[in-house]
Amino acid sequence: MSTTDLSAWLGKSQTITDRMDPSHAAGIAATLGEPAPTPGSALSSLWHWAFFLETVPLSMTGRDGHPERGGFLPPADNRNRMWAGGRVSFNGSLLVGVDAQKTSTVTAITEKQGRTGSLLFVTVKHDIFQNGNLVISDEQDIVYREPSAPKLSGTELPPGSQWKETIDPTPVLLFRYSAVTFNSHRIHYDYPYVTEVEGYPGLVVHGPMIATLMCQAFAHAHPQATLRQLSYRGLRPLIAPTPFEIAGAITEAGQAQLWAEQDGTLAHQAQLRFDA
Repeated sequence: MSTTDLSAWLGKSQTITDRMDPSHAAGIAATLGEPAPTPGSALSSLWHWAFFLETVPLSMTGRDGHPERGGFLPPADNRNRMWAGGRVSFNGSLLVGVDAQKTSTVTAITEKQGRTGSLLFVTVKHDIFQNGNLVISDEQDIVYREPSAPKLSGTELPPGSQWKETIDPTPVLLFRYSAVTFNSHRIHYDYPYVTEVEGYPGLVVHGPMIATLMCQAFAHAHPQATLRQLSYRGLRPLIAPTPFEIAGAITEAGQAQLWAEQDGTLAHQAQLRFDA
């Protein structure tokens, strides 16, 4: 258990202004296999994760490649960081080529005891404004776990799907997504580090990219739908280069279940509310 008092980080806030740059949006599109958006058009769902980036110098990165802890996020030394899940509300769409502001606030810090040791959960709420309007509210749950063998095997079978896409998580795809999101976490591109230090059998697919691909597959199957709320969580990591499936099904009017599966069991799940 951590004995450090982290209460000073509760309520900590920062604001970043960014332009939804068309050339950067084109790089995201090329990475995800989508058409490049034009200036003034809507940015695809969850692509905002590739903007408002914390571009710290190399001298301020930790051993795992993330920014050193103890700045905006609380210190969690000698723990491995994971993106556990989150909740997103879409009040509209960000427009490409237009400035926007993101205000981030640490809203919760909780220490729990898991099967593999102590877990520190940190929740950060991001409110994104454009042209004076709140466009996206995005809560992210980050977990810092004590070094231990990661959970790799799934136990839950996926439900019957109404749409499904197969993703080939090549090292180039993982590297490109790391690049467009300025994510230098070494588990996504550094094979010796991810296998020898963090104990995974291969490169780890980004949690944000999995959630983005789940929404992307839903949009392919339902191009007229408008996303309103998304709740998502990781059950276990997806390991490259084994292909995985992104799938989903409508559960009732205006609601869908989305998931990612690999080797026949669930790895990530999401619930989506939408307007048809």
